[in-house]
Amino acid sequence: MSGVLVHEWLAPRGGSENVFESLTRIFPDAARYCLWNDSDGRFTVDGETWLARTPLRGHKAAALPLMPLAWRTLPDVDAEWILTSSHLFAHHARFGGAARHAPKLVYAHTPARYIWTPELDGRGNSLPARAVAAPLKRIDRRRAQEPVAIAANSVFVQQRIAEAWHRESTVIHPPVDVVGFLRAPELDERDQETLDGLPDTFLLGFSRFIPYKRLDLAIEAGLAADVPVVLAGAGPDEERLRAFAEERAPGRVHFVRSPGQELYRALLQRCLALVFPAVEDFGIVPVEAMAAGRPVIANALGGTAETIVHGRTGALVEHWSRDELRSAVETASGASAEDCRTQGMLFSEEVFADRIRAWVDESVDGVGA
Repeated sequence: MSGVLVHEWLAPRGGSENVFESLTRIFPDAARYCLWNDSDGRFTVDGETWLARTPLRGHKAAALPLMPLAWRTLPDVDAEWILTSSHLFAHHARFGGAARHAPKLVYAHTPARYIWTPELDGRGNSLPARAVAAPLKRIDRRRAQEPVAIAANSVFVQQRIAEAWHRESTVIHPPVDVVGFLRAPELDERDQETLDGLPDTFLLGFSRFIPYKRLDLAIEAGLAADVPVVLAGAGPDEERLRAFAEERAPGRVHFVRSPGQELYRALLQRCLALVFPAVEDFGIVPVEAMAAGRPVIANALGGTAETIVHGRTGALVEHWSRDELRSAVETASGASAEDCRTQGMLFSEEVFADRIRAWVDESVDGVGA
């Protein structure tokens, strides 16, 4: 059966892009459409929306009010099913031609956090987002009634879908390249020098340097357990994090800016534990850490509570107090590498591919039954 794959905007990196890349491998003959493709050659697509031909291209917040309209004016396509990978409004997609009446399925990373849960994403507090939130909620819920089936990337998101869209959904956890984290990293001279300059034992915080990732709590975990901390990544919150580190733990926090994939693997394999305080819809980085054989200290709220087994592959933290953090580091330190790797393998690309194929086949066949 011929199909169409749809995504929001395409960037060079990102968790949702990883899912879309897996979908293109699972359904290699499907056409591909997106808002705009700024993936620096990572993806090729068959079409973009008209927003890609305007000055709003790449300006997500400014383009937000026009996205629902852009998704409703897609070209004629000959397809027997449509699968959208949606974390904003891609599930609004409507094509002309034969695809106009084709069954639509949605793989939901989340209903749009900008408008439905701004308390979890500060970008929803911007002026443009607040101005359009109420009317967009009404449109979004109405469009969410169109799909014949919805898959959620976690139980956490499944509950949000029920509350926001009033729809049932099937949980299919996203794919993680767990196999790649089993092998030894191949470091060039510069990366090896960076790694050699770090402490032998450290807690690792890895993500974009933005406030809602709460990397300051990784520093607090290091203080509570008297363990050095490495923060790896880049972003607008770097200056604040450096100042916080200098104030709270001078000389005990080391920054690694924008590590490449091999150095990232090396950091995971070397760390005592990954500290992941953010409330995420799923959280791919913690699964990658477990695949590398390392335990995770993570938030007890959100998708990480579904992937980490407290006391066996890490520790789940509720209040992030000093005593709870000290206990969490002790608990995580007792995890075995084998248990962590076994847990990580539950979220492999192979598991995802099998579940997605079965879900698409069952959903499409059910329409014709």
